[in-house]
Amino acid sequence: MPNVPSTYRAPMRSRRDDVDFGATIERALRVGVCGFGEPVHDGRSARRVERFADVEQGSFVWTRDPDGLYWLGRVSGPYFYDDTDDAVAVDLVHVRECDWLPKPLLEPEVPAAVVATFRRGGRNFQQTHDATAGAASLRIWEALSPPGIPRP
Repeated sequence: MPNVPSTYRAPMRSRRDDVDFGATIERALRVGVCGFGEPVHDGRSARRVERFADVEQGSFVWTRDPDGLYWLGRVSGPYFYDDTDDAVAVDLVHVRECDWLPKPLLEPEVPAAVVATFRRGGRNFQQTHDATAGAASLRIWEALSPPGIPRP
C-alpha cells in the first residue's frame, strides 16, 4: 500500500494523579485535539514536545477511553500550546488538531500492534512501529470516516 501514514499511540493520560483521565479524553474528542500534558522543564521533555510537533499531518493516532474503547483519529493541524483554563484543568496542553472518528471501536476491531502498545502501558505519545498498523488503520478510516473528514 503506497504512502501509508504513520500510526501513533496517544494515551492522553496525565502524569498528575489529580487529573481525571476520562475528562481529558472527553475534551480531546469534543474539541478535536490529541496530545499530552506536562510542563517543559528539561531537555528530555522539550525533545518529547519537538518530536510530537514534527509528527506528519495526516498521521493516525489511537487513544483509549476509560471504558477500554479505542478511538481512531488523524492529525489535522500543527502543534500549539493550549493554555486555556479547560486545557490546563485536564493537563492536555501540548496539542495538535485531530479529526476523530465519530464512534469508538472494540478491541477485536483494532490492529493487533495498536492493542499491544496500550497493553504495555505508559503515558507517552509514541509511534507504533509495525508494518501492518498503518495499513489497517487506513482501512478502518476509509470504512468509517463520515463525509467531510479528510482522507489520504
